[in-house]
Amino acid sequence: MFGNTSRVSRLAVRKQLLIAESELNRAQLAEEWAALRRGVCAFTDRARALGSIVSAGALLVTGLAAHRRGSPTRTAEKPAWWQRLLNAAGMIATVWLAFRPKGREEENHEPPARA
Repeated sequence: MFGNTSRVSRLAVRKQLLIAESELNRAQLAEEWAALRRGVCAFTDRARALGSIVSAGALLVTGLAAHRRGSPTRTAEKPAWWQRLLNAAGMIATVWLAFRPKGREEENHEPPARA
C-alpha cells in the first residue's frame, strides 16, 4: 500500500514539473514572438524610409531631367528673365514636393481620427 501512494505522489510531482516547464516554454515563446515582431516592424520602418528617399530622389532626377531638356524649338534663343523665374519656381516646387515633411496621418497611411 505504501508503494502505491509513493508512486502516485511521484507522478503528481512530475505532472507539476511538466506544467511548470510548459508555462516557462509559453513565456519564452511569447518573448521570442515579441522580439520577432519588433524586428519586423523596425525592418518595415527602414524599408519605408528608404522607399521614401528613393522615391524623392527619382522625382528629383526626373524633375531635373525635364528641366534640363526644356523645349527643343527654343534652344537657339535666350529665355526671358520671367521664364527663368518660372522654371526655377517649378524646380523648387518639385524639390519641395519630394522632400517636404509629411504629417502623421500621411506617413502611417491612416485616415485622420474623427471626434
